Amino acid sequence: MSLFASSAMRPGPSKASTSNDMTSRAIPAGSVPPIAAKTADPFAQAALNISVALGRQLARLATSSFLVAGDIASYLIAYFVLLSVLPMGSEGTMVERTFTIAAFAAMILYASAGLYPGYRLHDHEHLRRRTIAAVKVAVLTAFGAIVLPEGERLLLAVIGFLALGLIVQPLAHWLARGLCRRLGIWGERAVVIGARNLTPALVAHFEDHWQYGIRPEPFSPDTLEALPDGGPSIAVIAGDTGSLGPDLAAMRRKFVEVILLSDTPSLKVSGLRPADVGGEIGIRLTTGGSWVNSDLVRRILDLAIAIPATIVVAPFIAFAAAAVYAIDPGPVFFRHTREGRSGKPVHVLKLRTMYQDAEQRLEALFRDNPSMRAEWLSHFKLKDDPRILPVIGPMLRSSSIDELPQLANIIAGEMAFVGPRPFPEYHLSAMDGEFRAKRRSVTPGLTGLWQISERSNADIELQQQLDEFYIDNRSLWFDLHILLSTIPAVLKGKGAC
Repeated sequence: MSLFASSAMRPGPSKASTSNDMTSRAIPAGSVPPIAAKTADPFAQAALNISVALGRQLARLATSSFLVAGDIASYLIAYFVLLSVLPMGSEGTMVERTFTIAAFAAMILYASAGLYPGYRLHDHEHLRRRTIAAVKVAVLTAFGAIVLPEGERLLLAVIGFLALGLIVQPLAHWLARGLCRRLGIWGERAVVIGARNLTPALVAHFEDHWQYGIRPEPFSPDTLEALPDGGPSIAVIAGDTGSLGPDLAAMRRKFVEVILLSDTPSLKVSGLRPADVGGEIGIRLTTGGSWVNSDLVRRILDLAIAIPATIVVAPFIAFAAAAVYAIDPGPVFFRHTREGRSGKPVHVLKLRTMYQDAEQRLEALFRDNPSMRAEWLSHFKLKDDPRILPVIGPMLRSSSIDELPQLANIIAGEMAFVGPRPFPEYHLSAMDGEFRAKRRSVTPGLTGLWQISERSNADIELQQQLDEFYIDNRSLWFDLHILLSTIPAVLKGKGAC
């Protein structure tokens, strides 16, 4: 007898889900134009979004490379200026190596502070972030100087080196930015949305101050819904932003970033001060789409964990499979088709925790007990489920051992360790189409935000809210937090049965 049940077999209620409750508020007339709903093919739309995102990232990478080259040139100039006072011989070699390490450390801090390419930052914010990075490097050097002979001289040399670099860098960056602008790779296309008497002034402002990386394009309030896909990637909103409702949500789907503009040096547009938002030109709202490099890092980490984990857990899976067969002879695994990234089907692999006639048992239960149907429609799960195998079923589900075969899905690239859980169609059909489209933008995961919070006790609305929060805020650090927090959540077994 085959160990795999038919894909038509209905799996147990999914252990988790997420949902999002979109609030809508009235929007004043003339502030932000409505965006018509689009019915484009989701697969073509996904391909176009990937192409646009890739082109955007390549342009940013090229621009950042020129800025890094400018920083390297600045530190070389600082070195040659100090060369006349540096000691020669072995001590001089030590100083040169220290300079190299200090410059490298400073540029890593620059990158972590968002200075490559550093779009949408005021000039004084560039200076602040660079100075803080240089001070951090100098402090680390001071600790190193304590344990080194002649450490005081080394510390003074490094401080002088970093200070000269800070003095030269503005000129080097001005040249690098100018070159990028000539090459047509500096900045990103943006539409400016505001009152009719304010929009021209803002367009002129960003054209004059091109260093912000905003390339404004002509726009009239009645053309936003007609903007083609692959057009401007940023929307800059000026004026009254206190009552943005569904239109703001639609704009976040249309644009990679939506910026609620703060006051500028020459225009008071919102009463929001740049100092309140970290020296940026406004509050930045980004979409949940992941960057190409983040996806690559996630994939590498998934494989690095999944392959050895599969070897380790294989004996546990084999033992659990034998127990399932002993209680209810038949297939011990089943594959069930779920919706994956970009709508592609994912054949999720699980250990069977239910009787083979689970479907018939569920229908009989609903006929005899209508209240159980209401519980099912709210959670797609039953607390006292007659379909679950005795002893071994609850044990596998509460410990999530039944999910371990999905390591094969992760190795195959159909799933990731962290992401929204892949749900069956009957579960997804209870969610709105807009949210389902958002779910398709990321790879489904073995564990997710709901596992470390509500587990499977969450209802449909809370499931959506948790999933949407994760998609909007996903990052490698968020994924790591969820992955580490899954272990105690599983050990507690709360809400998993």
